[in-house]
Amino acid sequence: MTPRAWAALTLAGLVVTLLVAAVLLVPWSRPPAPRADQLAALGELPRAEVARAREFRGALRPGSYGALVVGLLAALALGLTPLGAKLVSLAGRPFGDHWIAQAVLGGLLVVLAADLLTLPFAAWRHAVVARYGLSTQGWGGWTVDLLKSYAVSAVIGAVALLGFYTVTRLAPRWWWAFGAAGAAGLVVLLSFILPVLVEPVFNRFTPMEQGPLRTELMTLAARDGVPVRDVLVADASRRTRAVNAYVSGFGPTRRIVVYDTLLREATPAEVTSVVAHELGHAKDQDVFTGTLTGALGAAAAVIVLYLLGSWGALLRVAGVESIAEPRAFPLLIALVTVAGLVATPVQALVSRHVEARADEHALTLTGDPATFEAMQRRLSTVNLSDPDPPRWEYLYSASHPSTVERMAAARAHARGGGG
Repeated sequence: MTPRAWAALTLAGLVVTLLVAAVLLVPWSRPPAPRADQLAALGELPRAEVARAREFRGALRPGSYGALVVGLLAALALGLTPLGAKLVSLAGRPFGDHWIAQAVLGGLLVVLAADLLTLPFAAWRHAVVARYGLSTQGWGGWTVDLLKSYAVSAVIGAVALLGFYTVTRLAPRWWWAFGAAGAAGLVVLLSFILPVLVEPVFNRFTPMEQGPLRTELMTLAARDGVPVRDVLVADASRRTRAVNAYVSGFGPTRRIVVYDTLLREATPAEVTSVVAHELGHAKDQDVFTGTLTGALGAAAAVIVLYLLGSWGALLRVAGVESIAEPRAFPLLIALVTVAGLVATPVQALVSRHVEARADEHALTLTGDPATFEAMQRRLSTVNLSDPDPPRWEYLYSASHPSTVERMAAARAHARGGGG
């Protein structure tokens, strides 16, 4: 068979594997929280707080969707016209049009150009968040964090670009196979190294002081069969009032991380409830599931790009001769951007089911639905979350069940005897 035929066959195998993994690993059968309970919970929330949260989310919407539209238009303008290819050539010109300069510097220049176009919307978001008191960060700190994120992305991007275009040069007929394996491997690698190497770039982590809460959290993890090395406190208050906690790392590096804002805002029982939810993710190996599906999806995406690369009309509008040359990188970005927008509702749906399972885990582990419900109220109030967001927005991008869904789930759990 030809390389193209092998690529098509491999893509079919990856898609089937991805579908099987999704069917087996995602908890699709979880029943929705009763709508009557959701409406009852919504009616019990303070009207002023609900109105303020909805006002805040409404203020964010123009910037959020504006960035989405401008980012899409920028990707299409750079990828579906010769403009992006010319930008890559411009980056390589001072270096004699060497392919490495085009691949790395040109690729990073294209990404930076798109980022700069959406930067005003990021600034808009920060201004809104600060105006509503959710951010504790001034413009100086915000700028430093932005530059840090650019630097981290540039390092990861440079390695990925150099590796990808090295493969396309060394294996021009079979680069799709090596590229797919490399993309999958990169997803797995980032799952391991991001918590250990990247998180400390943005936050300082200190061990939680010895006391009843730390003992309770360590005991809870042990009882749940999820051994953790330590309980750390992140200095999230240096940039936000939002509250959160998570379980980070794998095996010997796994640790419970609690925002210092959560410790200030919530009761110890509520902190325990949040951590129990996060332990549910570790118990059910949700990070593994996400990494596996992400790796399969990344590998499939590389092969799809390879197969699309033979579409002459697409190459002509981009002003390139081959999808594998560095000057075609803007075209790849355009295709990936469109695919990402299409995939967003599916990813959100999967995430909501996974988060609902973690909620049920927390309810079972703690046996305290009343505290779980109280914590959801607090999360909604402090984080300024719309407790019952517009249906269209919820279906398109919500990664978690709504506040009223989670409160209703706690009530259903209590009625079922789980509490």
